[in-house]
Amino acid sequence: MSMTRLYVANMNCAGCVAKIEKAFAAQAGVEARVNLADKQVTVEGKMSADTALTVMEKAGYPAQVVVDAKVAAEEKRLEDATEYRLRMRQAIAALVVGVPMMLWGLLGGEMMINSPAMQLGWGIMGLVTLALLVTTGGHFYQGMWRALKAKTTNMDTLIVLGTSTAWAYSMLVVIMPSAFPMDTRHVYFEASVMILGLINLGHGLELKARGKTSEAVQRLLGLQSTTAIRITDKGDEKVEISQLKLGDKLRLRPGDRVALDGEVETGQSLLDEAMLTGEPIPVLKNRGDSVSAGTVNGNGSLVYRVTAGQEDTKLAKIIALVQQAQTSKLPIGRLADRISAVFVPTVVAIALLAAAIWYFVGPAPALSHALVVLTSVLIIACPCALGLATPMSIMVAVGRAAQMGVLVKNGEALQTASKVDCVVLDKTGTVTLGKPQVTDFNLVQTLSDADKETLLGEIASLEQHSEHPLAGAIVSYAKQSLSQLPDTQAFTNHQGKGIEGKVDGVSLAIGNLALMTALDIVNSDGSALDPKATLSFANQGKTPIYVAKAGKLVATIALADPIKPDAKDAIAAMLQRGIRVVLLTGDNPQTAQAVADQVGITEVIAGVLPEQKQQHVLDLQKQGHVVAMVGDGINDAPALMSADVGIAMGSGTEVAIESADITLLSQQLIVIANLLALSRATITNIKQNLFGAFVYNSLGIPVAAGVLYPLTGMLLSPVIAGAAMALSSLTVVTNANRLRRQKL
Repeated sequence: MSMTRLYVANMNCAGCVAKIEKAFAAQAGVEARVNLADKQVTVEGKMSADTALTVMEKAGYPAQVVVDAKVAAEEKRLEDATEYRLRMRQAIAALVVGVPMMLWGLLGGEMMINSPAMQLGWGIMGLVTLALLVTTGGHFYQGMWRALKAKTTNMDTLIVLGTSTAWAYSMLVVIMPSAFPMDTRHVYFEASVMILGLINLGHGLELKARGKTSEAVQRLLGLQSTTAIRITDKGDEKVEISQLKLGDKLRLRPGDRVALDGEVETGQSLLDEAMLTGEPIPVLKNRGDSVSAGTVNGNGSLVYRVTAGQEDTKLAKIIALVQQAQTSKLPIGRLADRISAVFVPTVVAIALLAAAIWYFVGPAPALSHALVVLTSVLIIACPCALGLATPMSIMVAVGRAAQMGVLVKNGEALQTASKVDCVVLDKTGTVTLGKPQVTDFNLVQTLSDADKETLLGEIASLEQHSEHPLAGAIVSYAKQSLSQLPDTQAFTNHQGKGIEGKVDGVSLAIGNLALMTALDIVNSDGSALDPKATLSFANQGKTPIYVAKAGKLVATIALADPIKPDAKDAIAAMLQRGIRVVLLTGDNPQTAQAVADQVGITEVIAGVLPEQKQQHVLDLQKQGHVVAMVGDGINDAPALMSADVGIAMGSGTEVAIESADITLLSQQLIVIANLLALSRATITNIKQNLFGAFVYNSLGIPVAAGVLYPLTGMLLSPVIAGAAMALSSLTVVTNANRLRRQKL
């Protein structure tokens, strides 16, 4: 079994994905996963890289093997940026020509061919329009051709039919106006270029938003070290990660990032493992403890032995999980595309059939009437209303969400959010603020306010020499009431236990129970410390700290990560709407349960690693739930990608934000409930738009085909067809704008 990753530059639509998957499905013992966001195909099974390239070539999609993931990600980013600029240039070019032509017609300018001068003027505009069709619309024709080869149709087919028919009819009128009845000698060049301009603009904006998806993997790749310090018989040497082997001994200096997973052989230090656990408090590492690639060393020094290769580290597995989650999300076929698969062939058949009937059995001039009917049917079936139905609603909804403090990255996220019935919340930085704070400062014996301030100043003075996050919280707490801190004469750090030293000549010790025991600290009456004395703190999810002065306990301090003020109300709002709420965290069960009890969550899953978080999300999905995952850490990235909707806190890590479909710029959790309500309203609005577009086409097409001719003696003029097309688009836009005032 082998795995090959390919980069496919010209893969850009759901049709491409289907065709590539179909090509590999025909190969025995091979599975292909297509990642449209990264333009990559992962081939697993009994197939060599050369054979995989051959299969891609035959399918019409030349590819190249990905050797360096970082290089491939950068190339894809540059290509997307280039394509975005191209689409925007195409949109500007088409609109610069189309808007003046449209305004000319709206303001009473002549658009009928009734003189040689008009023929010449509009003939020149016809050639300009043809140039724009080729330069700004060529990719639509290519898309239609690919769809036809795959024996299907898509929005590209509708766009090509609408623009080409409008241009062809207009050019025929310019070349031989006498062949058409007087009231049908109208040109529609502006319709062609306006359609191309607006759709290119939409594609460009969509491309820019969609490109954010792949940045999650790029940022994860950025966490991987490229070099390490290897210890050899000749001394230390700096080497590339690719040169390391299992068993190599590496030196980890203060502030360095761990290169590969390993086991500590000598030394002691605190490591920041927030990328794995999401918890802000560093973890003490001693001989025999494991270290993980990507984690950051504190101020100690370690020597560790490599136990995993570059592809087998926890960080590499997180990257693989994110990539796999991306590929498992098969592109949702756009509803308009699915409609067009049936709609387009039907429209073409009706247009040809109606034209044939008019040509063979209609009144004279038969050819002119047949062309009028053919053109009217195709113009009235132009994809404007159908194409605007979804993006307009999404555009308005995304704007409304932004006002609420929510960044929505794509329309699919809104569509899926409308069905969410289970919300999974990370704890640290999501339900809580993510920053430890002093919650309790209890004195063992009664002191005056002045003595209390003196003691607090002494504690803060000693703590300011420590790099531990809890020390920073204590110093911040002290500085709220003190402007100056006394001088420290001595300072000793006891890794994993606490600190001791001298402040103004008095000995102080601050730390956990292990430090107090090691230093033989006793109560003021000489009795031994009672471990149960701070049990109530632990039950509330708080971390207890002991303070001893001159060998005796004088105070206890409790620190905790405070719960967000609106968390309880937000969770109550979700529960009231019938949404299942689950707390999923890497923190210890006792702390997690304490937090859950305070905010009203009854389901708690604690002490889990990143891959376990992802698995719990997948398990909920298997139970039939549509899951929204809310998190803020790198450790949440796989779960965010696997969830039906990933929601990242804006204050979280960039990797979490890029992995998610939605980012909360606001720190208020209540916006999650509002977002879910907005998503439901958006989908309802989209369905209304699509229904309206359908009704318009269902009524308009038969009229354009001439079914009312026996009763009225009139054919629907292409002018009226064009007006009806514009009116249908206006209706869709107006309805979509109702979302701006939608009550949530």
